[in-house]
Amino acid sequence: MNGWPLAVLKRMSWTPDEETLAAIRHLAIQNAIEYEGKAVPGSVIGRVMGSMTDLRQHGSVVSPMIVQAVNEANEIASSQGVDALIEILQNEAPHLLLKREKKERRTGLPELANAVKGKVVLRFAPNPNGPLSFGHARGLVINSTYAKQWDGELILRFDDTDTTVKPPLPSAYKQIPQEAEWLIGFKPHRIVFASERITHYYEHAVMMLNRGFGYVCQCSGEAFKVFRESKTECPCRNNSSEINIELWNKMIDGTFVPGDAVVRVKTDMELKNPALRDWPALRMQDTEKHPHPREGIGSKYKVWPLLDFQSAVEDYLQGVTHIIRGKDLMDSTRKQTLLYQHFGWEYPETMYWGRVKVHEWGGFSTSQMRRDIEAGLFEGWNDPRLPTLSALKERGITARALRHFWVELGVTQKDISVPLSTLYSHNTKEIDATAPRISFVKDPVKLSLQGDCPDNISIATHPNDKSMGQRIFNLNDNSVYISAEDADQTDTRLKDFCNISIDGSIAQITSTERIDKRPIVHWLGSNCEDAELVMVEDGKLVSIKGKFENHDYPIGTAVQMERIGYGIIAAKNKIVFTHN
Repeated sequence: MNGWPLAVLKRMSWTPDEETLAAIRHLAIQNAIEYEGKAVPGSVIGRVMGSMTDLRQHGSVVSPMIVQAVNEANEIASSQGVDALIEILQNEAPHLLLKREKKERRTGLPELANAVKGKVVLRFAPNPNGPLSFGHARGLVINSTYAKQWDGELILRFDDTDTTVKPPLPSAYKQIPQEAEWLIGFKPHRIVFASERITHYYEHAVMMLNRGFGYVCQCSGEAFKVFRESKTECPCRNNSSEINIELWNKMIDGTFVPGDAVVRVKTDMELKNPALRDWPALRMQDTEKHPHPREGIGSKYKVWPLLDFQSAVEDYLQGVTHIIRGKDLMDSTRKQTLLYQHFGWEYPETMYWGRVKVHEWGGFSTSQMRRDIEAGLFEGWNDPRLPTLSALKERGITARALRHFWVELGVTQKDISVPLSTLYSHNTKEIDATAPRISFVKDPVKLSLQGDCPDNISIATHPNDKSMGQRIFNLNDNSVYISAEDADQTDTRLKDFCNISIDGSIAQITSTERIDKRPIVHWLGSNCEDAELVMVEDGKLVSIKGKFENHDYPIGTAVQMERIGYGIIAAKNKIVFTHN
């Protein structure tokens, strides 16, 4: 096994013993054998944490180790074959070959129930109170993947009918379609704005009132809560259709004000779940005080649908065949099913996923991020500390990595906790083959070389791709830059160049051949410039000053910084750190 990443070792407050390291390695190899040389970090993390529960408290340290062990096992399988892995376990941990039978790896998502090729219609329906986040990506990826598999349609629907609690952000209307296309690789087949379809919801509200399965309720929220909890019908429930239409018109023309009345869907006041008992469908909003930001809407409407009603009606009108969403919306499904039954409609097929918690992020909501940005706590939606798609993209996370991450997790109602290293592992697979190697030296110290020194050194831009050319390190002034922490060592080796002995600011060249196991350090010649590396550490942005080799890579290029990790070129002399 190679050494663990320097950044990990430096942050360790706890160090695993040799037995633990060996167990991690063996479980990674076991997984690679089962899956034909393609071990999955998330699966191994689950096995390690399940079999060694005492490691859970050290997840931030253990998870990167597991990812590295998985990568190394996969590399052995790629270069030497799966038989080489089997031989390792036979010699070191034969019980793992017997403990688990090889399983056929399921690829992709589970089958879509009752799907017909070319007839599947799915939707992704965000509230545009901000741009898309990491959590939104799940809905986009899963629904778009099914749409592609079944030659179906994906609708992007803006559920933008709340002007008060989660008011729409005007810029999100443009940003969300762009981010969606970047993530899934194609434009949604239809874009629908709920705020532009209010008249359709009015039509269905009137149908409810006329048919007797909806009514206008004038009870206060507190009063109706008593009725709901006591399973008692409120007095408004028995109003005639004529009275309900009269009251409805008072809502529409502004005779009533917010809080005076709501439209409810009749259900059964004996239903076990109180949330389903005569649930609210439309209510009044103060759009004079809180106008809708879209042009032509503003304060035009006083009555707005609540999400469960608006979404149900829109799903029917748009011909949605399958709804795939979080299990926290199961109550919405139950409400909407009752409404569909009233109208005589067939409810779409449904699938649910559980909550995914990322260790390093904790809890971020779009509303809270928006407030924090407005308060100046973050620099904007693309701040590297935020889990927004724009921030992830700016940091160098690829769309393919995000897609693979969510497809691998699949659609399960089980709540899952995963480390960011799982996403990073997917991203490494996507960028490593094309990421040029580059040197960034923090806290640089200049050393004068003594001995037989060439004018320049040529080093491959990528160790596995000769077509990417060579990097030239100028040595015409007989000097190099290395990190201050490396300069503390007496004997070291400049990567791909020579062995040196350091005495103060003098570096004596002792040999070009590697003759011992002295540490290898990265370095720079005279053709370098002052630069900074921006990283996120403990929720804070940290700027590390140093020197960067001269380059002409365009902004947005993913690079691998030797001994540091991956990053993305943000400016000529600025790199934003991506991951180890």
